[in-house]
Amino acid sequence: MHPIRGCRWIEAAVVACGIQRVPIELYDGDLPDDLDFGDSVAIDSETMGLNPVRDRLCLVQLSAGAGNCHMVQFRQGQYDAPNLKRLLTDPNVTKLFHFARFDIAVLKAYLGVMCEPVYCTKIASRLVRTFTDRHGLKDLCKDLLGVELSKQQQSSDWGAADLTPEQLKYAASDVLYLHEMRRKLDAMLEREGRTELAAECFRFLPARALLDLGGWAEQDIFAH
Repeated sequence: MHPIRGCRWIEAAVVACGIQRVPIELYDGDLPDDLDFGDSVAIDSETMGLNPVRDRLCLVQLSAGAGNCHMVQFRQGQYDAPNLKRLLTDPNVTKLFHFARFDIAVLKAYLGVMCEPVYCTKIASRLVRTFTDRHGLKDLCKDLLGVELSKQQQSSDWGAADLTPEQLKYAASDVLYLHEMRRKLDAMLEREGRTELAAECFRFLPARALLDLGGWAEQDIFAH
């Protein structure tokens, strides 16, 4: 497996963290055989919309937290990706997400595998940052890391055959900071005595994703 566009050095808005340029590897259909992300990998996905049943998976971004990003672009109906699936189901690798509920559901719907174990920075933020209702990735990057993210490409066409440098830059920014963000949030969870509560929430996320895919997306099944 070879990068479909080699290694692109994309100018990234991460000067506040001391990173001037971000190396991005873009692959067609799967990860290469020899990639090692260590014991935790930050993951995000780009789709044609926000309905995991209707809107197809187009791109998966991954980072080991070392300032670089690997991306897998999917053509419509081509979701074999054995190396990526192996990583997503590896019990020794924690998968870091922001709003894991959506990404887990999309990956299950299109790749047919369930991500476990997982960590969600949005849930962690909701558990400890109770002084605010701003728990988006952009808010967390600014508040916890002093990084300003641009969301200009959020609604662009991710199904295009050729993604623009601006799209790649945006996609990379969704995973570059999750490791550092996790460290900050873990310290706050421990301080507030909510580490185990967060762990239980993370363990429930695969079930929550299955409920979404099964038609219980908005209904609170625990309600009276």
